[in-house]
Amino acid sequence: MLIRKLGNITPFVAGDRSLLKEIFHPDKHSIDIHYSLAWASVKPQHKTQPHTLAYAEVYHIIKGRGRIHINNETKDVVETDTIYIPPRAIQFIKNTGQTDLEFLCIVDPAWQPNIESVIEQGH
Repeated sequence: MLIRKLGNITPFVAGDRSLLKEIFHPDKHSIDIHYSLAWASVKPQHKTQPHTLAYAEVYHIIKGRGRIHINNETKDVVETDTIYIPPRAIQFIKNTGQTDLEFLCIVDPAWQPNIESVIEQGH
């Protein structure tokens, strides 16, 4: 059994500028899974940098509210919403609330640096 406490995981700023805590990753933990699981947070009125992943991703909103942008679609999201993001989709999420927007990110197969492309502002 492996239990990870979110409060004991050191956060870092991800390539998309969200605050991230990597919960499970098959390359970093001795577990037999093929996906990665992370917790992410975006401050009020901030957004992640537009980016693409070569693999599918799922967000599950834990706290707050936001607006998710996937390719040419935009939808409002709130606590308990779960969003599927197809491979290679241009995506970002904006926190439209007054508290931190917190969500889980599942990438399958597991996230790797070479599968993510961040789209720089102005491009």
